[in-house]
Formats: sequence, structure tokens, C-alpha cells
Amino acid sequence: MTREGALLVMIVLAVVLLAIGIAAWRRRTRRDAGIAAPVGEVPVGAVERAHVSALYVATTPHDEPLERLAIRGMGFRSRADVTVTDRGVALDLTGQPRLFLAVGHIVEVDLATVAIDRVVEPSGLVRLTWRVGDRFVDSYLRPQDGSARALADTVAATLPASTTTPTGTDA
Repeated sequence: MTREGALLVMIVLAVVLLAIGIAAWRRRTRRDAGIAAPVGEVPVGAVERAHVSALYVATTPHDEPLERLAIRGMGFRSRADVTVTDRGVALDLTGQPRLFLAVGHIVEVDLATVAIDRVVEPSGLVRLTWRVGDRFVDSYLRPQDGSARALADTVAATLPASTTTPTGTDA
């Protein structure tokens, strides 16, 4: 095979792989179309408990840390500012509208080590489990200027005692 022939085969292979990736992402987007990101502002009068810079890693189905959900505004990893208030958690992801997880929708908060394409030291990620409709999903955050434990504890302090289990998992 000539050099030009080999180059042509590589280009065709790259285009085929790219097309498969695009088709898979579109199928995932259709699958997750019923899940809406909780776009909203922090309620007036909410008391800020903490403000942390973080890396938003992903949102996955509950207890499936390797299965990314394609939720509009939450489908890709991003830098984030996390604001914890007495009424919930606000996420400001780069280039997206503010997301607000109200205390009533947060099911639990704990620590994790693995989420999709991110593996960190034990308990280096904060896993927020929240309810959207009748489903539960997990959102993973990697604090940049503080410990994951401190962020998880701050969020846990805002939740009713029966919903928190900040014990740490490998999920």
C-alpha cells in the first residue's frame, strides 16, 4: 500500500469513528430529553453558608458513576462556582445559566472517588444525589480551593438529618 493509500484509510477511519461518536451522543441526548437541569436563582433571603470554586465532573444516574447523562447545561465537565445556602446549592457552570438544587430535591450528599473519566484520591469528589421528577441522579464536584469533606459537610448541614449520609463511597 502506498503512503497516500494508508493516509486515506486513516482519514476514512477517523471520519467513521467521529460519526459513530456523534450518533451515540445524539441517541443519549434523546434518551435523556425528559431530564431538565434545575435552572434557577437562589431564593431571596437565603443565607450563604459557603462559596467554593470547583470542577463540575458529571451528572449520572444514581449509583451508576460511569454512565453520563446528557442533560442540557450539565452534559460536559466544566469549571463551577458552588454556593451553598440554607435553601439549597447553586451551581454556576461556565457558559450556562445558574442551576439551583433546592434542599427539598437534594436526597443525600456524600464523598466518592470515581465518576466517569475522573479518578481522584479516596473521597476526593462530592456526590450530590438529587431528585428530578421520579428519578434520582448524582452530580459530582471536585472542590479546587477546599476539601471535599468540608463542602459535603456544609451541604449536609443544610439538609434534614434523615437525608444525609456523608460517609464516603467509591461510587
